[in-house]
Amino acid sequence: MWVSGQKRIHIASLIIWSWMLNKLAYYSFRNQSWRCWKSAIFIISLLLCEDLVIAQVSLPNQLTALKVQEAPEIDGILNEICWQKVEKISNFTQRELNEGEPATEKTVVAAVYTSSTLYFGIWCYDSEPEKIIAKEMKRDFQHWREDNFEIIIDTYHDKRNGYLFVINPNGAREDVLITNEGKGTNRDWNGVWDVAVHINEQGWFAELQIPFSTLKFHNQETQVWGINFERNIRRKNEQVLWQGWSRDYELEMVSHAGTLTGLEGISGGHLLEFKPYVLGGVQKLAIFKTERVIKMGGDINYLLTSNLKLNVTLYPDFAQIESDRLRINLTRFSLYFPEKREFFLESRGAFDFSEQVFYSRRIGIKDGEEIPIIGGVRITGKESGTEIGALSMQTEKRGLEKSTNYSVLRVKQDIWQQSYIGIIATSKKSIDRSNYVYGMDFNYSSSQLFGDKNIRFGAAWTQSQSGINILNNDNTAYRIYFSLPNDFIEYDLAYDVVQNNFNPEVGFIRRKNYKHFFTELQFNPRPAFLPWIRIMEFKPIDIDYYWSDNTNQLESIGAEFRPLGFGTKSGEWFEYNIIRFFDRIDEPFEIHDDIIIPTGGYWFTRHEIQYNTFSGRKIVVGGETSTGGYYTAHRLQNDFFIRLNVNKHLNMSFDYEWNNLQFEQSEFVTHETGGKIEYAFNPKLNTSLYGQWNNEDKVILFNFRVNWIPQIGSDFYLTINQKIDISDSRFKFNDFAILSKLVWRFVY
Repeated sequence: MWVSGQKRIHIASLIIWSWMLNKLAYYSFRNQSWRCWKSAIFIISLLLCEDLVIAQVSLPNQLTALKVQEAPEIDGILNEICWQKVEKISNFTQRELNEGEPATEKTVVAAVYTSSTLYFGIWCYDSEPEKIIAKEMKRDFQHWREDNFEIIIDTYHDKRNGYLFVINPNGAREDVLITNEGKGTNRDWNGVWDVAVHINEQGWFAELQIPFSTLKFHNQETQVWGINFERNIRRKNEQVLWQGWSRDYELEMVSHAGTLTGLEGISGGHLLEFKPYVLGGVQKLAIFKTERVIKMGGDINYLLTSNLKLNVTLYPDFAQIESDRLRINLTRFSLYFPEKREFFLESRGAFDFSEQVFYSRRIGIKDGEEIPIIGGVRITGKESGTEIGALSMQTEKRGLEKSTNYSVLRVKQDIWQQSYIGIIATSKKSIDRSNYVYGMDFNYSSSQLFGDKNIRFGAAWTQSQSGINILNNDNTAYRIYFSLPNDFIEYDLAYDVVQNNFNPEVGFIRRKNYKHFFTELQFNPRPAFLPWIRIMEFKPIDIDYYWSDNTNQLESIGAEFRPLGFGTKSGEWFEYNIIRFFDRIDEPFEIHDDIIIPTGGYWFTRHEIQYNTFSGRKIVVGGETSTGGYYTAHRLQNDFFIRLNVNKHLNMSFDYEWNNLQFEQSEFVTHETGGKIEYAFNPKLNTSLYGQWNNEDKVILFNFRVNWIPQIGSDFYLTINQKIDISDSRFKFNDFAILSKLVWRFVY
């Protein structure tokens, strides 16, 4: 049966699909209750599943770049002769809201190049340009909140990895490194490229330039790259793509991209890049006196081949980085803090591993305090389907912390169309201690299950070895997983084991000595009979099950049931969850001052509501409310955030979390709050003021930051950090730092 000339319902595939999900879940539970209602899921699958979409190829699916002798002027006004002569593409198709329908607004793209630079011309016509949503101007803006245009380029044409470039009508820029078809994303990579945008009564228009030295590609006379484009018209919640516009795919899935041809005689250009920095200022920390700060260092980047890059860093400094968020920990596990330092973020995807045996914040940070780094070396790149990431860093001696070397080696080999096998090794070594971890992993991925569906499965195995007088038995961890990440049905299954003496000192694990089983099943129907609903979510299964590896004794269970979740066509979101917990406490732990959770096993249930309004509005609100048991207490939790867009220059945000825990003999309340004011003078000069406080640490932290980009690739920062102690109900302005930093890029 054919629908709309482009979609079809493949009955045989649907039956196999539903049968497989039933079997997977059945063997996950093996209980009578599942047998009673497994047939219901089969029927629901048949009734609610939308048309299974065959992989979308819209002709033409090839864009030919034109070589020019004179580069176009980057001003957003596409009036040069080259833009009139070049071949253009305009065949965009909706992914949202109406999959498979033509775009409601015309979009045109073309590409020209010189021997050193690639240029894109972009015509985003709009019948109501006064309704364009463009809130921000800063670099690395949150593009999903506003109108934008996205380009992904697969320079190796391996249909796995790519460079993503995003712009908005204000000329804001964001760039992302994409690995493994979008399973790995590095939003903190900053490439050297530029854009200019012009808005008029016909819409918004852009000229974008990317030096070939920003990209890595094969050293060949003629290049054929994968490429795809996406435009988001936020007021309509409309998303259009050039190729691969199925809801089961994303732009990051470059295996469904078109091709960019016509590139001949180009070169990556600069073999050597030098980025020195100088930093100066004053600071006062803890009990020490105010002192002057002067530092110098920098990075040297050298292209070993057209695909392999060597990076050497000396005395790196991260003074411009925003402070970590102060958080109140109401659990018995360690908190995870994200990496923010540019050096470690730049090539993060090269070190990804299915188990977190490499956590870069172990290098140069101890208990939230900085440990100076002397220097390091890194090699990243890809040759003949083999991706390499190698890193070695040396820290200074500070206090009781000895000078330590941290090293990581990660190698992945592409196999088949979208899969890989890999190895990893990490090392932490000081004068009196050593720790090593080595492992291997395998991942199979395909977006052609039943013709056009996604499937992933794989496994990972790791083992640690520590120095003298440390146990090196029961020191293994392993994991197997299976996933069907598709639009209508999502299913995930994983089983992992971490033995008692597994000790990745350059990694991050919250617990040891456990076996873990996870399974999740979710349905996302799009009911046409509810005209204001875009998508619904029903989650009958979401289970995390932990038990001890050595005794097989139950440790904890988390089970979530989502009877209702939905997103509207106007952009609002709501979900209601019922969560059932079990936790076994073997050692008492202090949850708050003088409040101890005793040993024992605890069952409790919580009810949770999450919501947020359309992110494209001037005022956006959202949050979460939950209530129910919490060990021996009753816990009421409220999270709330609000964002205010005054204009394209000024944006403000505020968040607040409140917890009330009532025990039989006592109660306590926690408060956490943070706020940010951002003002962008233009896309290359922006400021921010960030403040935070909670009632456990009893301090207020302020961070003021200025970032100026005098030329693409170079940066100037001014940061002011102030810590205010309010522990005795008085404001004590103790620790502070006023620092400026200049980073300049030289190429040879």
